[in-house]
Amino acid sequence: MATIEDFKKIELVVAQIKEVKEHPNADRLYVLQVDTGKDVRQIVAGIRKAYTPEQLVNRRVILIVNMDPAVIRGETSNGMLLAASDVNGMSLLAPDKEMMLGSIVK
Repeated sequence: MATIEDFKKIELVVAQIKEVKEHPNADRLYVLQVDTGKDVRQIVAGIRKAYTPEQLVNRRVILIVNMDPAVIRGETSNGMLLAASDVNGMSLLAPDKEMMLGSIVK
């Protein structure tokens, strides 16, 4: 079981997708440039089957910002988008109204 202290270690913020490129070495991945309100960082996300680049650019999402960088098929990822999936597909988690970039998710 995770404790509240475990949860507090995860930094979740509102971010905006600025750029989307298909990952050169994976048909399920995108390489995204995401604005956190403090910086623009690259992340790799397995959402290519669910969204087109046009559906993603300028979209606000929830991002974990304090993860160790990971190299995914040769591309560095500096965060993780939150998404839910079931038999009907995938859905990105996002604020339900306009929030400032960098707003903390609690």
